[in-house]
Amino acid sequence: MGFDRLIEKIKETRNPSVVGLDPKLEYVPEFLIRRFQQEDGCSLKTASRAIYEFNKMIIDEICDIVPAIKPQAAYYEMYGYHGVKALERTIRYAKLKGMFVITDGKRNDIGATMEAYTAAHLGTVMVGENELEPFGADALTVNGYLGSDGINPLLGACKERDKGIFVLVKTSNPSSGELQDQLMDGEPLYAKMGDLCEKWGADTIGKYGYSAVGAVVGATYPEQLKELRERLPHTFFLVPGYGAQGGGAEGVAAAFDENGLGGIVNSSRAIMCAYKKEGCDERDFAKAARREAIRMRDDITAHINLG
Repeated sequence: MGFDRLIEKIKETRNPSVVGLDPKLEYVPEFLIRRFQQEDGCSLKTASRAIYEFNKMIIDEICDIVPAIKPQAAYYEMYGYHGVKALERTIRYAKLKGMFVITDGKRNDIGATMEAYTAAHLGTVMVGENELEPFGADALTVNGYLGSDGINPLLGACKERDKGIFVLVKTSNPSSGELQDQLMDGEPLYAKMGDLCEKWGADTIGKYGYSAVGAVVGATYPEQLKELRERLPHTFFLVPGYGAQGGGAEGVAAAFDENGLGGIVNSSRAIMCAYKKEGCDERDFAKAARREAIRMRDDITAHINLG
């Protein structure tokens, strides 16, 4: 229940970080692209096959040291149905390797439509007598600004299938304050959303004290991160904005409790494109990703007490 499985992976790897697999074709080494162009030309299928192979090789290198991946759905949808297939294959491969998978979809709707999103990403569908799992992620990012109508359909999957959700609370982007910092009854809107996360997750609290309803809180706002950690004792944090967006390890330390738990920090481009930054041979891209993942792990854990 809650995020117990993710926390156990964090404890096992001693690493509170998640690799965002958000691949544009320009991130993929040319030798991989050329391999599939020989069969399918310059097509969406080629792009998607190259992206999946890119993901697969990175997963092979990091699965023993990183607890989770976070594929952002948009980076796959941009390549059409072939790209969506690459997303599904990436999720299944990572789970086969024992990794926890967070689909970053930021889904938001109500009623039957939100039930459909839930079935797609966290649940199952019936086809005749067969109960099938479409994508099979362990958690999904969601936008809670339609209120409880957009969250309630997800809670059943969290309870019945040991899944989790991360609700947008205080996001890492520069303009987040245009709405999220606005005051409501004297308190910022992001704090009110955080309070709702505590309420929505109240009956899904696991053995580590965290519920199945997590919060997205950006590394780029360390003061708010600290404030929300104190305010939301049962809410597990997904922390974007480390590295490329400017968030540092000292700041993200505020996401964690006294046991070094309670959060997981995302890095995407810095890990996927580590080979470009290093200037190493492009065929060494996956090992470069591993080296950057280790550097990130060591950077973060130097500032927290991971018990």
